[in-house]
Amino acid sequence: MWRAILFMFIGMMLIPTGDAASKLLSNSHGYHPFFIAWARFAVGSILVLPFIPRSCFTVFRNPVAWGRGLLLATGISVITFAVALENLANVFAVFFIGPIISYILAAIFLKEAVTPPRSALLFLGFIGILLIARPGFGFSIGLACALFAGCTYGVFLTLSRLAAGQEEPKALLFSQMLIATILCTPMALIYWPQQLFASPDMLAISGGASMLGNMFLIFAYKLAPATRMAPFVYFQLVGALLLGWGVFGTLPDIWGLAGLALLMISGFGSALLRR
Repeated sequence: MWRAILFMFIGMMLIPTGDAASKLLSNSHGYHPFFIAWARFAVGSILVLPFIPRSCFTVFRNPVAWGRGLLLATGISVITFAVALENLANVFAVFFIGPIISYILAAIFLKEAVTPPRSALLFLGFIGILLIARPGFGFSIGLACALFAGCTYGVFLTLSRLAAGQEEPKALLFSQMLIATILCTPMALIYWPQQLFASPDMLAISGGASMLGNMFLIFAYKLAPATRMAPFVYFQLVGALLLGWGVFGTLPDIWGLAGLALLMISGFGSALLRR
């Protein structure tokens, strides 16, 4: 369990790093979010390809792998829009409807254990999301995109747990990257930038950090049930908050900070119940 927690922590720090690079690409260099999403997957596919044995290519016969790739392509494309429009920490907070969705789906379809204390803490996290999103009171297009992306991510997390028992982690990582690259290619071609290599370093960080983050996520789900690992996805909030403040100089308002506090209590409180 401790190895799983460590892998989740590393992965959840890397993923918001990729999103911060995506925000810089969109806001400072004019890249369209659809192209950025494609570039993240394409860079990740290229980086991981040399380490993939030929035997792993059988993963493309698995329909679960294609489902994961479709969900990832949809979720990342939509959240790239969200981070371009909104505060990074707020986007990730609303995005955290994902672990709640994953917890419910894993309990229903994968028959994983559910406990009242852990359920109560995840409900507390949902209240935190409502405080940040405030539907009807400042709820924006960017936060709506983050909410939709979070829902797709919750299904993705559940399928990751299912697929972890069927395929090797390297095969899953490569398949989700390559399938998402293929699915995002048509929109990337439409919004192809005139200056492709205006910021190659940010393109590399965006794709590389995302790829490594997902790799550690797969390793974690290989070691522990989805219902136990769901709260640790909240580690992303720490990275998003620090990156939003350090890179963009933005912090959530008082309601946002209150919501973040509830999400932190929910995530780390669930960690204390891991046994």
